[in-house]
Amino acid sequence: MKIAFSSSGKTLNSLIDPRFGRCQYFIIVNSDTMDFEVLDNAAGTGAGGAGIETAQKIAPKGVEAIITGNCGPNAFAVLSAAGIKVITGVIGKISDAIEDYKSGKLQASSQANVGGHFGMGHSGIGRGMGHSQGR
Repeated sequence: MKIAFSSSGKTLNSLIDPRFGRCQYFIIVNSDTMDFEVLDNAAGTGAGGAGIETAQKIAPKGVEAIITGNCGPNAFAVLSAAGIKVITGVIGKISDAIEDYKSGKLQASSQANVGGHFGMGHSGIGRGMGHSQGR
């Protein structure tokens, strides 16, 4: 089975990136053979809609599940509609998460675990622009 991970690096020893739509890379792993491919996440640098664009990029890759730290409502909806399980709240190395998934320790989330625009930081849309900045 194929599993996609939001990743901060390009190896199975990389840490899971806590941001789905704005992660640096995705690592797609065949959990039976441990073969994997690395995808750059170009959508992560866009001004908006990164979660949706990223989900649309991952959906056709034939993955059964996405393992990430956080996933917003729009990306969650796209992934769910594609029949992909979304597993959130996962931290640590990708290699450890693969074993946890295979042993049944990780369960699919029933909904997004953060609001929209989560990965944009403090200057992003919906983050109270202008407040507490001396204006």
